[in-house]
Amino acid sequence: MDTARGLPGGRSTAVTFVVAGLACQEVGASIAVLLFPTVGAIGMVALRLVFSALVLMLIARPNLRRHDRAAWLTVVGFGLVLALMNALFYLSLERIPLGAAVTIEVLGPLVLSVFASRRASAWLWAVLAAIGVAMLGQGSFGHLDPIGVLLAAATGVTWAGYILLSAGTGRRFQGLDGLAIAFGVGALAILPFGIATSGAVLMRPEVLGLGAAVALLSSTIPYALELIALRRLPASTFAILMSLAPAMATVAGLVLLGQHFTWVAVIAVGLVVTASIGAVRTAQRHAPPNSPPQVPPTSSP
Repeated sequence: MDTARGLPGGRSTAVTFVVAGLACQEVGASIAVLLFPTVGAIGMVALRLVFSALVLMLIARPNLRRHDRAAWLTVVGFGLVLALMNALFYLSLERIPLGAAVTIEVLGPLVLSVFASRRASAWLWAVLAAIGVAMLGQGSFGHLDPIGVLLAAATGVTWAGYILLSAGTGRRFQGLDGLAIAFGVGALAILPFGIATSGAVLMRPEVLGLGAAVALLSSTIPYALELIALRRLPASTFAILMSLAPAMATVAGLVLLGQHFTWVAVIAVGLVVTASIGAVRTAQRHAPPNSPPQVPPTSSP
């Protein structure tokens, strides 16, 4: 028996960790938005991935030898998709509110879950999510820039790819090795673009400090909290909690960035969250008996 799960209050503590991790991610995203006028979206992505890679490399100390060609192709692809996913997400945040961006991007993993379930009933959740997203365009967050919406949708597509490559990396690398290498690849891929768009401003001490804070809040701390939570929570419960990301992002946008929304937005976000939870439960219910638990990826945008 998992002793962590047997601890008094273990599950309630784990739920708190998951919620705290989600809150950290959205606080990190909010700080990133505030830095956009100084370093731009791509510069911010470069800072986040570089600092995240450094922390993970120090923690994991990955073994770079004894991996075959297939393993390297997988982890390099994972890193490139990771960089692209974050770039698209931050570019969308330059144009549309945080809550709207996260709500739209969640469609990628949701649709992947629907396809993976191979159940006609799962399409009901996709329809429900589509209704919620359609409501976002009804002035619920104010006027949504069409390019921002497309960027958020593209983030969802890359997030689905991230899930598949994350699973492949996990099968080929031990512990955090694959994740650390992928972040290193992503950082190296995006850094030239960050330097080209932001220049020497990236080296300002205050910018470096805030960039490190974004990396810790958006990647390192949530990942650590989620790993602890997964020792105490069933995978299905964890996945459902992770589906609350759009709601958390909407609240963060309101509190930290002053981004307003209407009751229509509340309903729209609620529909997407409900659809995400429903899709997770459907996938868990119909998963083969010996299949690995289906949980969403950590270190999401």
